[in-house]
Formats: sequence, C-alpha cells, structure tokens
Amino acid sequence: MTANEVKQSIRNVPDYPIKGIQFKDITTALSKPECLRWMRDEMVKRYKGLGINQVVGIESRGFIIAPAVAMEIGAGFVPIRKPGKLPAETITVSYTKEYGTDSIEMHKGALNENDVVLIHDDILATGGSLMAAVELVKKAGVRKIYANCIIELEGLNGRKYLKERGVDIDCLFGIEVDE
Repeated sequence: MTANEVKQSIRNVPDYPIKGIQFKDITTALSKPECLRWMRDEMVKRYKGLGINQVVGIESRGFIIAPAVAMEIGAGFVPIRKPGKLPAETITVSYTKEYGTDSIEMHKGALNENDVVLIHDDILATGGSLMAAVELVKKAGVRKIYANCIIELEGLNGRKYLKERGVDIDCLFGIEVDE
C-alpha cells in the first residue's frame, strides 16, 4: 500500500456541507483494511519513540485513527468534541473555519504539564479546527505538542497559518483542493 493508493481511494462529495465546498470523504479509504492499516502504521512510524503519552483526537474523524495510534505507541487517548458532548466539566475554544464558526471542548484535567501530546485530525484545510485544538491543549500546560493530519488540502494555506502561530504540522499526504 502506498500514499498514492490511499489517496486514490478518497472520494469527493461536491457541495457538502455547503454549496461550493468540495468535501474530501475519507470513509471510502477507511472501509478498506489495507488503507486503514497503512494510515495507522505511517503515523506509528512517525511518532513512536518521541515520548508521546497522550493522543488527542478531534471529533469526529480524528477519533478513527487516533486511538489505534495511541495503543500502538503506548499512549492514552483524549477526545476533543463538539459542545455538549462531554459529560464532565470542560474547557472550550471557538474558531473560524472556511464556511462558518464552531467550538470544540475537552474535559478539564484531561491533560497536565507532564504530558507530551500528539493532536490528530483527518484533514488540514484552513487550520482553524487544529489551531483551536492546539489552544485547548496549551491551556493544560503540556510539555510538548505534535500535530498530525492524514490529508493536507493544498492551496488553503492551513500549514502556513499554523506555522505562523508556532505549530509544526505533519500530514501523511497532500491533495489539491480541486483534485
């Protein structure tokens, strides 16, 4: 399995969630065991041995690979969810995305100053949701943060946006927005 083969298995959904957006649907790749295994294994190769003890997954597609990677590298899993989905006291960050605004939450006390964290989401577009997750994780005072996505939508400048804010991002592969 190669990055290109995984890339070819991702479908486009036009005009979702709003008109003009070309949604990159990874569920078609996730339905293929060899693609799912490749994504997990690539992330494990990149992050094993870096002292990561918590993997944070952003709702909803960040929940799919993050726990599997966490288990393989000997880390725990912490969910970041949409408002009202976590049962205990939370901390919240709001952000702007390419088609509106949103908020995400994490349980208060889920992370601490001794943690080395990998934040994972499926797609890096404009960088808003990932930057909001970084802000949540920073509020916990963690020791170090790594950030990863499966796909980078090239041309939307998410990487540049994150880099300007001091976040290093690693993506398994890139896809042109119109591809």
